[in-house]
Amino acid sequence: MTSQKVPSRDALPDSIQSPALALAPAAWLPFIQLARIDRPIGWQLLLLPCWWSAALAGAAAHTAPNPWHLALFLIGAIAMRGAGSTYNDIVDREIDAGVERTRGRPLPSGRVSVRAAKLFLAAQCAIGAGVLFCFNAFTIALGIASLGIVAVYPFMKRVTSWPQAVLGLAFAWGGLMGWAAVFGSLSAAAAAIYLSAILWTVGYDTIYALQDARDDSIIGVRSTARLFAGRVRLGVGLFYLGAVVCALAAARLAGGGLIAAAGVFAFALHLAWQVRRVRAGDPALALALFRSNRDAGLLLFAGLAADGWMR
Repeated sequence: MTSQKVPSRDALPDSIQSPALALAPAAWLPFIQLARIDRPIGWQLLLLPCWWSAALAGAAAHTAPNPWHLALFLIGAIAMRGAGSTYNDIVDREIDAGVERTRGRPLPSGRVSVRAAKLFLAAQCAIGAGVLFCFNAFTIALGIASLGIVAVYPFMKRVTSWPQAVLGLAFAWGGLMGWAAVFGSLSAAAAAIYLSAILWTVGYDTIYALQDARDDSIIGVRSTARLFAGRVRLGVGLFYLGAVVCALAAARLAGGGLIAAAGVFAFALHLAWQVRRVRAGDPALALALFRSNRDAGLLLFAGLAADGWMR
């Protein structure tokens, strides 16, 4: 089902309609937007590598993924996606003011002060820390190690045409966390699913960046969407191909069987469908294809989880 925009004078272009959000007090709306609660695709894409990794660990142990871990990753993904987005908006508030799609965000529009945004950031980080400390010591240290990548990401669009790769390093980190939460260590299978998630992230975030390519060229913001230009289909296709190959390798390394392979195949078909449709110059299509990656990621998770559960 295609999501509709929130019917509000302060709604952002990529917000979705939600009865729950419509009932929220007006004073909450800027903070809902800072945390991207009105755009859930962000936390969903952050969550999926965590779930892939948890399911992969379950397949290696011949069991279903730990439901407690899945729930913790869900809460943590929502909190830390919100924190990351708030931090990104604080850093990018001047750039956002020059881009048509983002100039209505709470900070560049003046609906939230920088001080209030920083306090909100601290509160979200506290929730994320509470979730992290529910895991074993190795996983806690691993989670803390990701913060350096998160901290530098907002600045990358100023210095490199590959900010999507840095985002991939951060957004795919859950590919390590799920495995570590089960075994208290890492392995080749965890590294392979992490690499798969990185390549997947570069692909879908390139599609996302197509929405802003025109404005980015004016204000000097770099991206793989601008770098690939007329070859964006080839660029996204190569990264998606790498994501599929690494996902298949991860499943094999974890001892996954035919059901896991079927999940990888379904994932591959969805990504191929995206590559066939993607093109520059159509922001609405770019947003729709970007959002569809939730379903692509769920297909892979379902295959990995079912493989462990069935065995």
